[in-house]
Amino acid sequence: MIFNPYPFSVRIWWFWIFFVFAGQSLAFAEEHYERRTPLVRAVEKVSPAVVNIYTTEISRSARNPFRNFNNNLFDKFFKDFLPPTRSQKRSLGSGVLINADGFILTNEHVIAKAAKIHVVLSDKQEFDASVIGADTKSDLAIIKIESDTPLPFVEMGRSDDLMIGEQVLAIGNPFGLQQTVTTGIISALNRNLRAGKNKVYSDFIQVDASINPGNSGGPLLNINGSLIGINTAIYQKAEGIGFAIPIDHAKRIVLELVNYGKVRRGWLGVSVQELDAQLLRHFKLDRQRGVLVVGVAEKSSAGKAGLKRGDIIIGIDDHEVGNKSDFRGRMASYTVGSSIRFSLLRDGKKMGLRVRIASIPKSYIKEFTRNWLGLHIQENSERFARGNRLVTSKGMVVVEVIPNSVAGRIGISPGDIIRQMNQKRVDNEEDYNKAVAEMNNPDRILLLVQRGRQGYYVTLEP
Repeated sequence: MIFNPYPFSVRIWWFWIFFVFAGQSLAFAEEHYERRTPLVRAVEKVSPAVVNIYTTEISRSARNPFRNFNNNLFDKFFKDFLPPTRSQKRSLGSGVLINADGFILTNEHVIAKAAKIHVVLSDKQEFDASVIGADTKSDLAIIKIESDTPLPFVEMGRSDDLMIGEQVLAIGNPFGLQQTVTTGIISALNRNLRAGKNKVYSDFIQVDASINPGNSGGPLLNINGSLIGINTAIYQKAEGIGFAIPIDHAKRIVLELVNYGKVRRGWLGVSVQELDAQLLRHFKLDRQRGVLVVGVAEKSSAGKAGLKRGDIIIGIDDHEVGNKSDFRGRMASYTVGSSIRFSLLRDGKKMGLRVRIASIPKSYIKEFTRNWLGLHIQENSERFARGNRLVTSKGMVVVEVIPNSVAGRIGISPGDIIRQMNQKRVDNEEDYNKAVAEMNNPDRILLLVQRGRQGYYVTLEP
């Protein structure tokens, strides 16, 4: 017989206490489990791969003790006779690790002009980063950190199946507040944003999640923690309106930056124009949509695929084309080798056409300069400059202007020197060819032309 020192009533009491505490523990565990929502799990999954980016920009300026007088004469004097002062400008942003080797995706404007890039991980590890590639047109960049151990990273998701009203979250470094999480919903898709006169960003995701300075370059995630966009911009005149670059758009840019350090933009070889009221009536269209093809370059990708003058492009890869800005913005994301499906209206009938984008041939550059701009140009040199009494040996010299061309109508003359094209410096023929190639499918060109010692800007619309 086993002797139990505790009376029955005491045993009942201890059983009751155990039951109560066990029940409370189970209830706590259940409550805790219910609190770990898909949103919480997504944050736990992704946060280690979100980085904070700190950049330092060094600038030099003339040391003018009379700068408060706001006189350019003083500025010029002290620029010429006193050594410049160095100043540092610090800025911050966000980024996301996209593989274990330390490649980080962020916005180009986050690291632009940076003399030094410093990266801080969620576990407080710090690294100096180098730029692998950056692209102004897409506002995307790849930087890299070196680590002895594999790094956490975020898997890229999809953005072509996003739904308005879908819950999303953003993680970033707003105002230096590291690893800040905000949530919201997708408010709209396929938003176009204009930045300046000649830059249009297309296909943005609009969200109402709080995005502030410092969030730029950080990830936009779906409820599963998949990367669906890169937070890029805010609408300053309102709260709760932010914009992100879709990840399907970014994937093409990322591959180019990682493999080539730059984006090899494809060349379609067409010129297009808006459909005005008169053209809508002519083509018997009930509403304005698409762009009219008014020119197809010989031996271009578009020409080889069968695109013709008079075709109306109404869609690109199942995305509707509303106008010329929309067309230009969407085409800017396609790189060399990309296959694009165009939806067309030809003679009133809808049809599809697939085009593989190629790099721009050198022969086209001469054709473009001659037929589109109406110019014959040649590379400047010291010998040519001396022989023609030019004040500089750089740039591309205009040797002939074709009568009644766009260049002729705007007043360009032989002897003028092209120094910039779309704010890209042109010192030689290589610079000029590169500037033309980067224009992709131009419909407006900004030239800086030097005449004598004076420079002036002109806008050409081929």
